[in-house]
Amino acid sequence: MSGTVAGSRPGLGMSDALAGVLSMDGFWFLGLGALLAGIVRGFTGFGTAMVYLPVAAQVLGPFEALTTMMVKDLIAPLMHVPRALKDGHPKDVLRLGAGALVTVPLGVLVLSLVEPVVFRWAVSLVALTLLILLIAGVRYRGTLSKPLVYGTGGLGGFLAGAVGLPGPPIIMLYMASTLPVSAVRANLTLYLIVADVILLAVLAWNGYLVASALLLGVLMIVPYSFGNWLGAALFRPEAEKIYRLAAYAIIAGSALMGLPVWD
Repeated sequence: MSGTVAGSRPGLGMSDALAGVLSMDGFWFLGLGALLAGIVRGFTGFGTAMVYLPVAAQVLGPFEALTTMMVKDLIAPLMHVPRALKDGHPKDVLRLGAGALVTVPLGVLVLSLVEPVVFRWAVSLVALTLLILLIAGVRYRGTLSKPLVYGTGGLGGFLAGAVGLPGPPIIMLYMASTLPVSAVRANLTLYLIVADVILLAVLAWNGYLVASALLLGVLMIVPYSFGNWLGAALFRPEAEKIYRLAAYAIIAGSALMGLPVWD
């Protein structure tokens, strides 16, 4: 089912491009993926790409899938930036971003050299692996030194460019830290925005951005934001374990469904 976003031909007006995007095969399936990704984000504060990308990779080519994810995931969280700057540690975020700046181009280079089916395998298998590590409670338990923060940002940047998953290394780094939960969430929010900006810039520099994929990403903001609101509204702190298990089940289901073996 993987393919190209409809309406990407040069010379089309905005209305034609919008009509092409709305009529593309898999549009509503993609919207469902964005909705579920938002719900998981509302439950747990992370997991967006782990839910959305295995779905998007079944409908879109690798660079188009990454573009739609980045646009919806970049614009929707901007409202949280002022609070994140207040609660987080911007210097650490800058270190994470510096690491990503070095490695995102390498990840994009790797992605450009593989077939779309390899991207689908990689997205699903990496998501499943990271999910297993999260469930198993794998955490870094040492000191958060500056070289470690730079390196973790670099690993996240490589995964962002290669499979669109910049967050899990940072999650596993911070989950065992002594920082308050509010600071961890703030740092993660800011880092994901920085990683998205870097990835968008690298894709644009290499000519991998498609206008209709950008438009599709804007449209995906609606179901993603609604899912985010719904997940947060339904969340009850006293039942956190149940919600986390539900989020893990959604991530696992999406990753398994995204495997090319079902085609």
